[in-house]
Amino acid sequence: MEGVSVITLISIVYFSLCILLAFFLLSVKSKNRISNPLFATFLLLTAIDISAYFHNLFLDGFANIVMAKSLFAYLQMPVLYFYVLSVCYSNFKLKRKHLLHFIPFVIGNLVLVNRFYTKDATYISNLWQDFNAIWELKFIHFSIHLQFVVYIVLMFMVLNKYQAIYRQNFSDNASKTYEWLFQFTVVSAVVHSFVILKSILKYIDNDVSFPIAQIVVSVIGLSVVVWLVFKALKHPDLFKSVDSETEIIEKNTPKDSNIDKEKIENVISLMKTEKPYLNPSLSIRNLASELKMNSRELSVLINQHLNQHFFDFVNEYRIEEAKSILKNPAKKEFTVLEVLYEVGFNSKSSFNTAFKKHTGTTPTQFRKTA
Repeated sequence: MEGVSVITLISIVYFSLCILLAFFLLSVKSKNRISNPLFATFLLLTAIDISAYFHNLFLDGFANIVMAKSLFAYLQMPVLYFYVLSVCYSNFKLKRKHLLHFIPFVIGNLVLVNRFYTKDATYISNLWQDFNAIWELKFIHFSIHLQFVVYIVLMFMVLNKYQAIYRQNFSDNASKTYEWLFQFTVVSAVVHSFVILKSILKYIDNDVSFPIAQIVVSVIGLSVVVWLVFKALKHPDLFKSVDSETEIIEKNTPKDSNIDKEKIENVISLMKTEKPYLNPSLSIRNLASELKMNSRELSVLINQHLNQHFFDFVNEYRIEEAKSILKNPAKKEFTVLEVLYEVGFNSKSSFNTAFKKHTGTTPTQFRKTA
């Protein structure tokens, strides 16, 4: 491939990997029927975007097609946002109202009608002679970057709501899903920061720094795509979703006077005698069913009357159980890993975090001083 630049080679590999992974996600069977196609669509849009570095090998002279293709960048963030929604919320469905997210894509195309879509290749080529004077491109670059910032904020808002709902309704560690998507969002923000820098250099230092920035962005993007997909494939348990319409019970809301002391005592009694917290998948619905209570009523009781999230409420009993085992001379052969599984945790990191939160020390240190 004589005469092909480094950026072209990197981009072709990047493009090919995105295409292969996208088709894999579309072909593999999954319980989550929406998430995989959405992520595959994001990968395809990313492939279209990265093809800008080598499309001249195939589309030389097709200026209008090239310009139209570049506007697919407007679709990346909405699709990514839908993907995060679909992973977090089991009841997420694509609806007509979601078409509103594609308005920027339509506007971007309308902006190009006058001097691009209705002109021939020669006219467009002459426009490129004075790159900094093309206001349409400046508008598109700015609006795409602005759109990115808006969607990053929306994604963090979704994650915040997801975490709040999960902690009030489940006792197992939701942090795997939350942390992965949080990392995903943060990494996306960092990568796009480099993209913004590259766009700035395109206008102020097009001859020296811009080519270097192109290579850096391509390498980072390639690395991130590999990391995202293989992490998702390696950890299918990450995608434990919740219902987005589940009510979040705030601790500082007015207390429900209908919940009496007897019900509180029944909850505490059940936790101590039946030890339902030993089930790592215990949810507020499971516990409410055992108590013959409404799940919302139980949630209000725990959040308002016991001043705890369900997640912390259950973990408190698990930690007490763990302390009992760690102090028991007859169980001194139990490893910390065996203890955490014994008391209902399913992750060493979540066990250590919860144990230190409740005791101020690590399980190992606690055992030594017990």
